[in-house]
Amino acid sequence: MPQPLDIPVPDLTGKLALVTGASDGVGVEIAARLARAGADILMPVRNPQKGQAAATQIAERTPTSSIRVVPLDLASLDSVAALTARLNDDGRPIDVLIANAGVMSPPARRLTADGFELQLATNHLGHFALIAQLLPLLVEAKAHVTSQVSIAADQGAVNWDDPNWEHGYDPMKAYSSSKIAFGLFAMELQRRSDAAAWGIRSNLSHPGVTPTNLLAAQPGMGRSADTTAVKLIRALSRRGILFGTPSTAALSAVYAATSPDAQGGRLYGPKGFRHLSGLPAEQPMYSRLESEADGGRVWELSERLTGVRVAPLGR
Repeated sequence: MPQPLDIPVPDLTGKLALVTGASDGVGVEIAARLARAGADILMPVRNPQKGQAAATQIAERTPTSSIRVVPLDLASLDSVAALTARLNDDGRPIDVLIANAGVMSPPARRLTADGFELQLATNHLGHFALIAQLLPLLVEAKAHVTSQVSIAADQGAVNWDDPNWEHGYDPMKAYSSSKIAFGLFAMELQRRSDAAAWGIRSNLSHPGVTPTNLLAAQPGMGRSADTTAVKLIRALSRRGILFGTPSTAALSAVYAATSPDAQGGRLYGPKGFRHLSGLPAEQPMYSRLESEADGGRVWELSERLTGVRVAPLGR
């Protein structure tokens, strides 16, 4: 029987790694691989029962692991503020932050309690607010921050004139828009880190295509049944055809966040056929994520929408 794909990961003993979206799918595999390398794992989750179940699963695989589950709903700015205040009060520097959580293509436009379109809020604005408010802890650790985008960030555009999709909502266009915005933010974070000597390494990863809950039935998001796409992906993934598994899809983010060869301002993803599966490697940067002007524009838009502004930090 062939051995599962894996990559070397540096010893992370004593390091704190925060992984969003770690209660299932690719996220739990990212957290598990970091735990196996010795990292202390911080799992902010929306569903505490799922979070505890995932923590138990990781602990069973790595009995020596240290895992802490804390509440976080990225679609709520109040929830993000509560967690970041708690972590800043704790004062422990964060060495690795992998922004992996996301939602994908609810059939009908859905708004959060803050009044934002759900994908924009969860995939981008929540992560922006999280990272911005944790910046002192990230700077102190000279953290590696990896933002998980998607091959959808290589198509479409940011809906600058209507970021909340009040007119002409399209599920996949809104998804792509949120992922492009998030990718532009991550690239701008690296530029600002370089300019202000923060020491943060900010880069991007994408998992390829793998069977997760993104396209599965989610009644709370208005999707009552699994999509045809996820059924096909599951079937082909089980046969080892074309698509990866959650454990292999996790490797791109793990590599981007931990490898000494991974650099800031770069994109890492599977190197197999059409970058859908396989071991991680550097990828050509998506053209939509290259513009410095758009990076500054999305940063300013994010500050305005969330009310979270990044105060200058000392060198």
